[in-house]
Amino acid sequence: MAVRVMGFLFSICFSLAGAWIGERVSQWYLGLPAWRDLGAAEDLVRILYQVAFWILGFLVGFIVAGVLFRQVVALGSSLRRVPAQDKIAGVIGIIIGLTLAALLSVLLYRIPVYGPLVVLLLAIPCIYLGGTIAMSMKEELFYFFPRLSGGDSEAAPAQPPPRSKLLDTNVIIDGRIADICRTGFVQGPVYVPGFVLEELHLIADSPDALKRNRGRRGLDILNQMQTELKMLVQVYDDYGIELDPNDGVDQKLVKLGKHLEASIITNDFNLNKVAQLQGVDVLNINELANAVKPVVLPGEEMIVAIVKEGREPMQGVGYLDDGTMVVVQQGKDHIGGTLRVTVTSVIQTLAGRMIFADVKGPAQSGEGNAEQDVRNHSGGGERRKARSAER
Repeated sequence: MAVRVMGFLFSICFSLAGAWIGERVSQWYLGLPAWRDLGAAEDLVRILYQVAFWILGFLVGFIVAGVLFRQVVALGSSLRRVPAQDKIAGVIGIIIGLTLAALLSVLLYRIPVYGPLVVLLLAIPCIYLGGTIAMSMKEELFYFFPRLSGGDSEAAPAQPPPRSKLLDTNVIIDGRIADICRTGFVQGPVYVPGFVLEELHLIADSPDALKRNRGRRGLDILNQMQTELKMLVQVYDDYGIELDPNDGVDQKLVKLGKHLEASIITNDFNLNKVAQLQGVDVLNINELANAVKPVVLPGEEMIVAIVKEGREPMQGVGYLDDGTMVVVQQGKDHIGGTLRVTVTSVIQTLAGRMIFADVKGPAQSGEGNAEQDVRNHSGGGERRKARSAER
């Protein structure tokens, strides 16, 4: 709201200034000799031209104000992402540049006619030079003057840096992101926007028991992540842009990710597609889970426990430890038992990978679980056998 009020006042000021300039231009234009022979219509024509110049100046001022104000807002948003130490170093550099330009202007201002112009043109490179020097020496500057840093230099930045990560509500409730962060595969800070935290609170207070349990699970996981990974996971409220309160959490998350040039971590298929259409990077943990599943090729053997009947007649269905579905032909009669099967085909779907297999025989007692058997037959075991043969 404050940004809109400032923009309105800014536009009014520029519009009135444009109208005043238009009125001055009209006086000069109507003072030309060509306007002296109009006769009786001279006053009416002068009034019409003055009004036209006034309106034209007002409109030009309004347009210029809109363009400039958008640039000012964009510059302000960019500056908010700049660390405080860089801002202080930049200001010190500008002061140094202006001081150097002022010292040189004492001599250069005396140049006839072009003295002020030379001083103005010289001030620009002096300011740039001072800023560059101060930024290149900011570490030494804050070492000798530690109070300029404004306290703890290791404190977390107020604004997330570019290429940071934003957590979605669903991925927090899912819980796997906590394990992924502990492994160290997620690089850089991970931020939880305030509106995501609010949605978790609303879900946790829902009268529906299922939603309430999901919300409480999300809050517990988030609290656990902040306790164990304090420097990695942080709550973030200073967005730097005005978000429409009527927008949904997904819309706000996409807008914030686009503004901050951040990636969104989610497991929501719809949010994934919308964010990609908006040009926002998405890290989908479902895709990650599918990518790290063991590679199974037709002809390989594995051990699988048949747990239920399949869709087609005589089919049995089992699951690997990672949740991959294994459809076994002629496996219906072995529900509740464990079989050694041969893979016939592997199909990749949006929901994950499906393996089709034929029964080779009952599993012998003492054989490993299905997941271990898949790993043994999906590259690692073959490489170990090859090394043993070489020996």
